Amino acid sequence: MKLSKNLSLSEVIKSNTAERKGIDNSPNETHLNNLKYLAEQVFQPIRDYFEVPIYISSGYRSLSLNEAIGGSPRSFHSHGMALDLDQDGRNKGVSNTEVFYFIKENLPFSELIWEFGDEDKPDWVHVAIAKGRENEKKIKIAEKIDGKTKYKVWDRD
Repeated sequence: MKLSKNLSLSEVIKSNTAERKGIDNSPNETHLNNLKYLAEQVFQPIRDYFEVPIYISSGYRSLSLNEAIGGSPRSFHSHGMALDLDQDGRNKGVSNTEVFYFIKENLPFSELIWEFGDEDKPDWVHVAIAKGRENEKKIKIAEKIDGKTKYKVWDRD
């Protein structure tokens, strides 16, 4: 099943953890609608702009899978509203940093996170969009502090 021109459902629900632990990671109809919206509003414009495959390191997570990996109980991933994108080392000329700034400057989103990394590049990019909340545009930086993930408001502009 295609969610957009260049994104299949199988790419978004793939999870080694789910396979290893026998967890059903199938979205329901509401989640599928959210995934289609995410694909059309965020994924496909990124894919079209950069004209290279965009790698998804994490997409939809059922509640059971989200719990198994220690994800936030309020995760956009569990509603089919978020993707983690990781381009570094995958396509020459397209970096996580470029993907982050393209989203920040050109697309609707509810949440955008510079996930770990350093001042120059994130380890990956988290982006979420919820219908009706497209213009919230909350931008954060994820950091490990005393072994725990902490989020701070984006302050690099």
